[in-house]
Amino acid sequence: RKPTSAQTKLNIHTKTTTMSSCRFIPNRSGMDLDVVNYNFTKENNDPNVVDTEEYKNSLEEACDIKASKVLAFKNKAPLPREHNNQHSVLYSSSSKVSTTKKSVRYIPQNPERLLDAPGMVDDYYLNLLDWSSSNLLGVALGDTVYTWNPTSGQIVPVHTDEGNNITSISFSKGGECLAIGTVNGNALLYHLEAQRVVRTLKGHSNRVGSLAWNDSILTTGSSDTKIHNHDVRVANHLTSVLSGHSQEVCGLKWSEDGLQLASGGNDNLVNIWDVNRTEAKFTFSDHTSGVKALAWAPFQKDLLASGGGTSDRTIRFWNTTSGQCLNTIDTGSQVSSLQWSKNPACKEIVSGHGFAHNQLSVWKYPSLVKIADLKGHTSRILHMAQSPDGKSIVSASADESIRFWKIFDTETPSSKPAT
Repeated sequence: RKPTSAQTKLNIHTKTTTMSSCRFIPNRSGMDLDVVNYNFTKENNDPNVVDTEEYKNSLEEACDIKASKVLAFKNKAPLPREHNNQHSVLYSSSSKVSTTKKSVRYIPQNPERLLDAPGMVDDYYLNLLDWSSSNLLGVALGDTVYTWNPTSGQIVPVHTDEGNNITSISFSKGGECLAIGTVNGNALLYHLEAQRVVRTLKGHSNRVGSLAWNDSILTTGSSDTKIHNHDVRVANHLTSVLSGHSQEVCGLKWSEDGLQLASGGNDNLVNIWDVNRTEAKFTFSDHTSGVKALAWAPFQKDLLASGGGTSDRTIRFWNTTSGQCLNTIDTGSQVSSLQWSKNPACKEIVSGHGFAHNQLSVWKYPSLVKIADLKGHTSRILHMAQSPDGKSIVSASADESIRFWKIFDTETPSSKPAT
């Protein structure tokens, strides 16, 4: 059922469960369940922050804070913390006088656009943001999926799953179809021109938190630990089931040539699957926390980057032909998303971070020199996507804001680090 207005405030209801036990006999099963719950949701725990929905609501009421409009523009993006000079640049010139002129690309420290996103679910394991090849931004806020047109500014609520949070979204390669993962284990196919759900793909027994397209094949990952491949052209859509994770599958990415699939899970594993095979070609177990962030390099078809969660904090680079880990870097914070520049000549990668710095970082490859840190989000970055022209990165955060950053441009990139 579609909401009556794109500006409708979405309410997230959190259920609280209380457990009781005998006065003299501890409820050991309850304690075991606490451990299990921690293991399965560890990436959503912030040891430095104590916050409850009740506290948040009472604070808003006391301060008379009113709900923001869905995807509404804010007046002005706030300056990053500890910002001293608005006109400072990312690269400093050498003290030595150079006889040769070098083309230097500057990255603005402030986002070029800022949207409100009330109802953004703060869950590391979900994938709620995507940018289509036809230049539509898709975002799931609570139980509703919206599209936003950057050119016209039009906001369209395309689908609502009444009372149930949307768990993932992904546009097809041509941008004509939007796949929507649901909490009940289904994947919906929404046709943008027809403006309706044209198909429901069933099979999973729990929420679908990750999606990836490979032409007419839609791949779905679930907290039931399974990966399903669906051929959306045929009636019997389920073509294969991949079993290689012991906990929730929270990251999926097909390589550009469509010959390899990378999957990441809360079991700290990265699996590489060859197309048309149901056994993993490689299983990488070097990460020490859940792996959601995955990105294939556009300049080398068998180069994969993967990012680990809170207790891992690393980005690792893999050769998926040999199975070798080529390089690794400790970023210092939870890695929630990765985006390579679409320009093969620009060998740079952007990482989105959660606990504890909430920044976007730009890295040069293969030197892994940090070019820039882009700050402004006040809570962890959950998702990132890239514009069709490859120039902008959009980030969505648990602070209920969406920010657009002009990171990649047509000028020759520089490998000099920020100062």
